[in-house]
Amino acid sequence: MTDQTSRNSGPMGPFERYLTVWVALAMIAGIGIGTIAPGLVNAIASAEVASINLVVALLIWAMVYPMMVSVDIGAVAGVARQPKGLLVTLVVNWLIKPFSMAFLAVLFFEHIFAPFLDPQDAAQYTAGLILLGAAPCTAMVFVWSQLTRGDATYTLVQVSVNDLIMVVAFAPIVAFLLGVTDIVVPWQTLVLATVLYVLLPLLAGLITRRMLGTPERIDAFTARIKPWSVIGLIATVAILFGLQGEVILRKPAVIALIAIPILIQSYGIFALAYGAAYLWRVPHRIAAPCAMIGTSNFFELAVAVAISLFGLNSGAALATVVGVLVEVPVMLSLVAFANRTRARFPGAPTVR
Repeated sequence: MTDQTSRNSGPMGPFERYLTVWVALAMIAGIGIGTIAPGLVNAIASAEVASINLVVALLIWAMVYPMMVSVDIGAVAGVARQPKGLLVTLVVNWLIKPFSMAFLAVLFFEHIFAPFLDPQDAAQYTAGLILLGAAPCTAMVFVWSQLTRGDATYTLVQVSVNDLIMVVAFAPIVAFLLGVTDIVVPWQTLVLATVLYVLLPLLAGLITRRMLGTPERIDAFTARIKPWSVIGLIATVAILFGLQGEVILRKPAVIALIAIPILIQSYGIFALAYGAAYLWRVPHRIAAPCAMIGTSNFFELAVAVAISLFGLNSGAALATVVGVLVEVPVMLSLVAFANRTRARFPGAPTVR
């Protein structure tokens, strides 16, 4: 596999580059709308069928579908020539990350922060972080890979394999971890959310790729629908914070408390994956993206499932949205670190 620029990611556009700003503005707008027009937000919250909010479901599909169109199942076979990077990614994503996130959530919310939080709220925040930890990143990895000069094809393979595993592993892992933390697990809703937000969008993406045919047409189509992913995210965040506004205004420190274990998890997982890739002599063009996948989260899925399981105005949904706010600046700092350390990896090109 060659060192190439990802067609699927392209240059980081203004939406991706300033995602933290847009999310912050959506939070402020949501709080304002929830204060001025609470009836509107409550009407949206009541539009549910089988515990699935129809408005949010539409917005989540707007986020997830463009990502799934980029998944090329046929590229998976090519990874056999260089399996180390994929193995690092899979071990970190599925054997370490969900459990370390659950451990940190329990440690902070049930012990360290326990004097400052209501036990019911603490349990909700724990659930939200578990959902974040069990969902490795998809679409944004293409951006981080491009910024670190990662191998585009290998990155696509890693994302594709992760999505396939997520279809069958996400629900059981989440259910197990939620059960360990003594939170009642509505299995039917969890499985339904996984099918609705992972399996069906993946199938839709694969069908779309087949219908479009050529890589050029796929790239052009993805470029046209890509803005809807960010629009869906911003609209979802605005709705969430419209319902969470009262809590946030009363307890602004809770955002900082939720962010602390997320920050520890993010930097810790990156250090583990990046260090393992370095010790295993994985080339930097593969090592950097494989560490980014484990560090970043599929926050679209986490937000969707939190809403489906616990409701739009739940602490779990709030925790997943804090994950969105924290992730972008953290990932940009790790991109800078990866670029500074490129020369220490085998076969690294000369920095231009």
